[in-house]
Amino acid sequence: MSIDEVPGWLSTVARRAAADTHTPVELLGGYLDILADAALSGRRPQRHELDAVRRLGRSAAEQGIDANQAVDLYLSAAWRLWQGLPTVVQPPREREPEAVRAAAEAVLRVVTDAVEVFVEGHQAARRQMIRHEESARRELVDDLLRGGTGVSHLVERAEPFGLYLGSSHHVLLAAQDTPVSRLDDVAATMERALVDRLGDRDVLVATKDDLLVVILPKEPRDVFSGLLVGDPATYLHTRLARGGGGRWQVTYGRAYLGAYGIARSYEEAREALALAHRLKLDDDVIQTHEVLVYRVLGRDQAALVDLVQAFLSPLTRARGGAEPLLTTLEAYFGAGAVTAQAARRLHVSVRTVSYRLARIHTLTGHDPADPDQHLSLHMAVRGARLLDWPHTPLP
Repeated sequence: MSIDEVPGWLSTVARRAAADTHTPVELLGGYLDILADAALSGRRPQRHELDAVRRLGRSAAEQGIDANQAVDLYLSAAWRLWQGLPTVVQPPREREPEAVRAAAEAVLRVVTDAVEVFVEGHQAARRQMIRHEESARRELVDDLLRGGTGVSHLVERAEPFGLYLGSSHHVLLAAQDTPVSRLDDVAATMERALVDRLGDRDVLVATKDDLLVVILPKEPRDVFSGLLVGDPATYLHTRLARGGGGRWQVTYGRAYLGAYGIARSYEEAREALALAHRLKLDDDVIQTHEVLVYRVLGRDQAALVDLVQAFLSPLTRARGGAEPLLTTLEAYFGAGAVTAQAARRLHVSVRTVSYRLARIHTLTGHDPADPDQHLSLHMAVRGARLLDWPHTPLP
């Protein structure tokens, strides 16, 4: 029954309760009718009446009305109805205490039943909405990173999540040395932190293939400058490291325009992360421009194989195989060709490093300490890591 069809005094109760709680009066539905019947006759609400209240709870959730606010509406309406009852019903004087107790008990039972089913309906709708939003969010992120959906459709789907695809965006990726069991919780925490810094526009945090994915607008650096971190990737790593657990490594793609720009930035970041893993880079933040040369190197596999074969294949004749000598070269070049620093990195003596470098010179004919041969040997070592040699035979 609509609010206009109930008696005038109930209509007044409903409108005042709605005004008090700043809630649509339509959410009361037939609740006041049930309350009035309970007060006058003691009747308990029937199943179909409670089902109607449950649907009102779902409607409140779909309208974005908080459950507490809606419950306040129901309690306010019950209080106002109870105040108005004496002016409507006058029981015989000798039965007045008994009638008041019976009416109060009946009204309280209805309030309890109605509020319970209303909240049930509200929670059920909220859970369904959250599941739908999470599903839509995952599908959107997958399509954005894949870049294989029509632009107009992507723009329409991205808008509710605060992404304006007409601008440029970075994609940041964060990976842990061991898979995170509750990566979704980490993503939720990081999204709150980033929204606090940037606002809720053009910020999207999600997970994909055991990676934390962060989509940010092109120019957020001024927001991070006051945090002594310099850029979003460093800020992201700082926040992740603060959370404890394993070691995180963060990289990012350059900013590109439009919907397909997000997919391009993601591929760039993913490739940088894969290169960092294969090259065994231990930097916390992988700068994309620093691995560009290895991306170029890796695209010509035939030349890469020739380079490794020409400079490093003789190392397989060493006792223990090529890996210890390759690791020594890697540490030596990483230490700026300083033998003592390389020894510290490898946790061996300086004499051991010197012996290994001399052995490399003997086997390959190339001297790591010779500046003229340094670059070629260094590129060969990087190429070996890109090809996963010597663990994987050269093609």
